[in-house]
Amino acid sequence: MDLNNIRREYLKDGLNRDHLNANPFEQFQTWMQQAMDAKITADPTAMSLATVSPEGQPSQRTVLLKHFDEKGFVFYTNLDSRKAQEIGSNPKVCLMFAWLPIERQVIIYGKAEKLSIADATRYFLTRPRESQIAAWTSHQSRLVESRKVLDLTFAKMKAKFAQGDIPLPTFWGGYRVVPEKIEFWQGGQNRLHDRFMYTQQDDASWSIERLQP
Repeated sequence: MDLNNIRREYLKDGLNRDHLNANPFEQFQTWMQQAMDAKITADPTAMSLATVSPEGQPSQRTVLLKHFDEKGFVFYTNLDSRKAQEIGSNPKVCLMFAWLPIERQVIIYGKAEKLSIADATRYFLTRPRESQIAAWTSHQSRLVESRKVLDLTFAKMKAKFAQGDIPLPTFWGGYRVVPEKIEFWQGGQNRLHDRFMYTQQDDASWSIERLQP
């Protein structure tokens, strides 16, 4: 398949230094809100999460951002999953939001730290009941014989938790990615994209530098 001619020009707004908030979290909030308002995707909070195995093999998957503030960016997962195992051996991770219809990307470099059981429980109880049951059903990243086995396990768990609240699985929780660098990328004409990197300084302030495309 020849894809050489699949391209388009990026012709939306450029990005200048004076467009940026001094605080990267406030800048991210502005862009996230604009992505949601533009209704460019059903999943504006979807982000790619990159981790690295002990052997040095990178892997990626899409997770959903569930909270952010100046402490970092939060997601939840099975604590026995591949991503969790890799975070356990190397907490350095990378997140990427790709809002391509509005020609924007945000890339976050940082370290993942595990949330408390209390924090994970508070979020878990807000999930739809079927999602709670699914958390009990799946041993994420492990082999499964067939879809039928998975569906039967879900049915068994649904019967088991037919009454009352569903407890937090011991193998389920959350992570906060504490950023060290955050890049804001705006597509530009002739592939001269605008890129600005926020880097945290020792005094907890952030420097902002323009990167070449």
